[in-house]
Amino acid sequence: MIDLNKLVRENVKKLTPYSCARDDFKGKTGIFLDANENPYGNLNRYPDPYQKELKSAISKTKGIAEEKIFLGNGSDEIIDLCFRVFCNPGIDKVLTFTPTYGMYEVSASINDIEVRKIPLNSSFQIDLRKAESLFSDNKLKLIFICSPNNPTANSMNYHDVESIITKFNGIVVIDEAYIDFSEKPTFIRLIDKYSNLILMQTFSKAFGLAGVRVGMAFSNPVIVQYFNKLKPPYNISTINQKAALGKLGQIEQYKSQVFRIKKERERLSVILSKMSIVEKVYPSDANFLLVKVKNADYIYNALVNKSIIIRNRSSLIDNCLRITIGKKSENDMLVRALETLTR
Repeated sequence: MIDLNKLVRENVKKLTPYSCARDDFKGKTGIFLDANENPYGNLNRYPDPYQKELKSAISKTKGIAEEKIFLGNGSDEIIDLCFRVFCNPGIDKVLTFTPTYGMYEVSASINDIEVRKIPLNSSFQIDLRKAESLFSDNKLKLIFICSPNNPTANSMNYHDVESIITKFNGIVVIDEAYIDFSEKPTFIRLIDKYSNLILMQTFSKAFGLAGVRVGMAFSNPVIVQYFNKLKPPYNISTINQKAALGKLGQIEQYKSQVFRIKKERERLSVILSKMSIVEKVYPSDANFLLVKVKNADYIYNALVNKSIIIRNRSSLIDNCLRITIGKKSENDMLVRALETLTR
């Protein structure tokens, strides 16, 4: 069993967190004269700093105990907290498997953490041998694994990921932002098995709340307590908490939208694979397609001129475009625009 407290930065362990005005009050109603709020209005009170009602609803939906749930201002806040809790600036290191989500490296740079990168293999899977060769470095504190991965859209091999969690004596962060669109199993059941695992999910993708900025982290209570210690006192607004709660009360709508997106993903994949300008459409477990084309820069710019915005990922994967699955009407407009480029 890993002693998590030995992985946490010394200054974080010594930190006395900011005490919210209502930390000692557990009720919902009362005469509040403690937080210097304006007594008038509908949004005049500070939000619940620990999002108790929302966590209760997530707990029921995900089957995870409330004390194992942390909510961030988007997953990006959670990523940043991982560095601030576990990595000493200018000393420690993080491992990523490239190409992958860019914020891991951006957040590492902000926190002055060296990034070690291992390229995914030709199947966009982790080279386990190369990863394990770095585990003896006691300065390596974090490993980020995105599954399904952005921008490659594939899920990582389950046994490879569990092997990393088992053999690495630091913290493993699995980013499952796109898991709702995958037929592969989530890693969430490993939370109770491994104390060094942090699993991230989000309301931004399948729940359709990208503008709300609510990210979820599932981990053991010790890590959750450290996250709560460092986060801003009111990191998620009342409005955003209510929006996320509302979505959890509309599970059938969520399921319907995920089904339609997956159906469109398959339809669009078939259409694109038949185009002369397309060399390959990679299999996808996400709500986007990675498409290898003959001239990515030309196609990308041509689509921009038609006010159709996709993502040019050629800097990461040669001649590859990333296409988010839109509504059927939007996808049809994309197809028509691409067809004009083949004439």
